[in-house]
Amino acid sequence: MFEVSLSPRKYPQCDGFSRRDFLRVGALAPMGLSLADWLSLPAGAQETKTRAKSVILVYLGGGLSHHDSFDLKPDAPAEIRGKYSSIRTSVPGLHVGELLPMMAKTMDKVALIRSGSHNNDHHETATNWVLSGRFGSMFGDYPAIGAVVAHEAGFSASLPPYVSIPRNPSFTWELGRSAYLGGRYESFRAGDPNQQGYKVRDLGAAEKLTDERAERRKTLLEAVDSLAGTVKGDDQLATYDKFHQRAAEMILSPQAQAAFDLEQEKPELRDRFGRNTFGQGCLLARRLVERGVRFVTVNSGGWDHHEKIWDGLEKKLPEFDRGFSALLQDLHSSGLIRETLVLCMGEFGRTPKINEKAGRDHWGPVASILFAGAGVQGGRVIGASDRTGTSVTERPVSPGDVAATVFAALGIDPHKELRAPDGRPIPILAEGERIKELYA
Repeated sequence: MFEVSLSPRKYPQCDGFSRRDFLRVGALAPMGLSLADWLSLPAGAQETKTRAKSVILVYLGGGLSHHDSFDLKPDAPAEIRGKYSSIRTSVPGLHVGELLPMMAKTMDKVALIRSGSHNNDHHETATNWVLSGRFGSMFGDYPAIGAVVAHEAGFSASLPPYVSIPRNPSFTWELGRSAYLGGRYESFRAGDPNQQGYKVRDLGAAEKLTDERAERRKTLLEAVDSLAGTVKGDDQLATYDKFHQRAAEMILSPQAQAAFDLEQEKPELRDRFGRNTFGQGCLLARRLVERGVRFVTVNSGGWDHHEKIWDGLEKKLPEFDRGFSALLQDLHSSGLIRETLVLCMGEFGRTPKINEKAGRDHWGPVASILFAGAGVQGGRVIGASDRTGTSVTERPVSPGDVAATVFAALGIDPHKELRAPDGRPIPILAEGERIKELYA
């Protein structure tokens, strides 16, 4: 549905809804971000000849344990080393955790950074930091990388430039949003592609209107028209007619409907990605970038293992192993990897020492990050942590460095100044440099 933002407030739930109240107009969607928020993007954005045309961010919300996945410490004491053994990979001398056998065969296609580092252990604050490249408050002072990409790329097709699957990361509220750029640059939430009969909201024809509902909608539209006359500065209200036009175009667009239709894929391929939300999300991400979506976030939550970490990882890591390795292999076989930058990270790593509840807690100083595609040289290991995985000893990589690398790959100047609603100039990034070792 079309939703006109009226006033900000924080939601107490951790179900991924936004921190805004909305006046809801129409019946294109039952809840969440409307087409209106992103259909108002400027049309006809000029294409820039860059190395990457699209980005897929696989986000491991909660914080992946680097000790048990990509940075094992086999010589450390048992309370640090943990339960899992290391296994060889397709890269000579490189080992990963035993729960990643498919990724072990795929490590020649990715660059592994073992030195992701910052100094914050708070979920919301750290998540907003790594998703934007700028440090701010827990409420998200700066737009996520995907929102900046949407702002710079514009709306130039029947699909939104920025999509999240199934939605943006969420703990107590939804994170990594468009901040001062406004609702038009928020992500389009695709929902859970593993649901039976999955059909992305907003892409079906509206249900038939009864006389009562038609009259109610007319009253609401008149209310909005009246409100628009008194709130002329609201860009969403001012472009309301354009929302109608573009919404109609998208609903009727066979290209848009086909992009989200996973039933067009062979059952064997869907099986290879894994019949779960993460696996099908990775497959949907490939379909979207194949059709021109510029930035896709595949959000995988549930990595916050303060207790019984082995139980958690033995469920999460196999799903990740299957889905992420299948995504990389599929991008390579189709040739899309040449123009698609793939990034995998969480907001931080986990503590070196296993706690009394058989878990690992938040740890900002060290995390593992994966890059692939768009010129990234696979099989490389960049940076290192010490023998206990407590601190970085070689080539620290900051959230600003990660964001600068993504922007550079897309041809976006990370020092460009964007404008706050009051006209104040704000650089996209305050610090951070492209990670040259990924390419050299």
